[in-house]
Amino acid sequence: HIGHINILHRAKALGDRLVVGISTDALNFSKKKRYPVYPENERLEIIRSLRVVDEVFLEESLELKGEYIKRYGADVLVMGADWEGKFDAFKALCEVVYLPRTEGISTTSLIAEIRKYD
Repeated sequence: HIGHINILHRAKALGDRLVVGISTDALNFSKKKRYPVYPENERLEIIRSLRVVDEVFLEESLELKGEYIKRYGADVLVMGADWEGKFDAFKALCEVVYLPRTEGISTTSLIAEIRKYD
């Protein structure tokens, strides 16, 4: 949704290369107790097709975030503000930035809106 697009554009402005980790379906379920609207292979292709994105990979575990930072040579880790403080431990590896969400937009609110028409 547009909130994700907005964060990607703001993240790209922080550096010269944007590498995006897409949570696997299993990781999404473990975080949110629901599967994503689109399966991981479709989300991967959607994000890969965006001009602002240079590389995309499947993120299998939050515990591996430090390994992903090292593997992709990240200078900045960008997360949504709803994760504020939760990734500060990685400040030893790179700068950690929490960007505010787009007001009034979330996957949860979009799902609720769509369900009104069921």
